Amino acid sequence: MTIKTIGVIGAGQMGSGIAQVFAAAGFDVVMQDIKTEFCEKGLKSITSFLEKAVSKGKLTEDEKKNTLGRIKIKVKVEDLKDCDFIIEAATESVLLKLDIFKKLDEITKPDTILATNTSSISITKIAAATKRPVKVIGMHFMNPVPLMKGVEVIKGLATDDASEKIVADLIAKLGKTMVRSNDSAGFVANRVLMPMINEAVYALNEGVASREDIDNCMTACCNFPMGPLALADLIGLDTVLAILTVLHTELGDPKYRPCPMIKRYVDAGWLGRKSGRGFYQY
Repeated sequence: MTIKTIGVIGAGQMGSGIAQVFAAAGFDVVMQDIKTEFCEKGLKSITSFLEKAVSKGKLTEDEKKNTLGRIKIKVKVEDLKDCDFIIEAATESVLLKLDIFKKLDEITKPDTILATNTSSISITKIAAATKRPVKVIGMHFMNPVPLMKGVEVIKGLATDDASEKIVADLIAKLGKTMVRSNDSAGFVANRVLMPMINEAVYALNEGVASREDIDNCMTACCNFPMGPLALADLIGLDTVLAILTVLHTELGDPKYRPCPMIKRYVDAGWLGRKSGRGFYQY
């Protein structure tokens, strides 16, 4: 199967990053979101990233123009019908993803592989919304997508080896590293990462230390590149809450219970970098 055109659902920080890396690797990309303003914001984010790379000498002006020239923006899911491979990067909501995959299954070619960038939801459950579960697979990119090397690949119960092979080849073409995980809530990255972030928030909530000292302890004492509270802001506290909720519900272990402080911040609209305020102000 020859993959020429990549469809990306969602133009947020993950979707735009995914669209960028595929376009930079030479693929034609159709980036779709429900509003033109969301698509334009995503394209602006990509442009800004590429312009910074040009200014630092990491990219030529022609490479920037060629990458942007490969990206089209659309507001209807139906505009993805001719794509050879589609990656969903919508909000981390089970019902939303099930609805998206049901629609994709109806409008796309029978051999189109449908991937999801979910960071916690069962691939098997998502695949069951389609009539092609063998061609549904998890492809979990890390944030920020252009800079992070790893991609988690998760097969659902019915996903065939041929689909996994195609995904593996795509990841290699992107210059990234493939990591396999079984279809268990949170997979590898968030199964390990989210309890640490959650515990850092509990420590802040209980007054164990200030936000700066919590983060500095993990960077200076444990050699982490970024503190857990700053990382939560980068991921988005709404996303952190959604992932922890899935882990707590699916695994039933109280260690995954989201700290009430995260819930309060989300209720207040303090989602992190994308809203201008989370544990820090931006």
